[in-house]
Amino acid sequence: MQTEFKEKQKFTQWWLWLLLIAIGLFPIYGLYRQLIVGVPFGDKPMSDMGLITFAIFPLVVLFLFLYMRLETEIDQNEIRIKFIPLVKKTFKWEDVKSATVLNYRFVGYGIRLFTSYGTVYNTKGNKGLAIELKNGDKILIGTQKANELTKIIEKYSK
Repeated sequence: MQTEFKEKQKFTQWWLWLLLIAIGLFPIYGLYRQLIVGVPFGDKPMSDMGLITFAIFPLVVLFLFLYMRLETEIDQNEIRIKFIPLVKKTFKWEDVKSATVLNYRFVGYGIRLFTSYGTVYNTKGNKGLAIELKNGDKILIGTQKANELTKIIEKYSK
């Protein structure tokens, strides 16, 4: 079985990275001030161990965003998505009631639950593959290759 459509997307918005880096630098500054310079950080400073623990969380989030990506693959048998490292799903064509590439209103980035589009997997933009399964579930997968995706969907959706 040959994959006919393949797309990999990452979070590339400059403002998102600026925000994540700023959030990550704030506790590092606190560590520097309290542990290196010896000046307590804040009006009610944490213990050194508390500050170290607090500093780890934003760094983990930053590295998660560095690693995270949305991969979509389509062939004659199925649609596969991976939102690495969080989700891996496969939808067989025989279970798909409808599949359409569309422009949608902004619903946010990442994984969005309980939207009017169903579960949304998106890293950027407002174009995506809207899938409705025969069991009634809805899924929207963001894409940056709408034209190419449309051709594949027209070929396999019945």
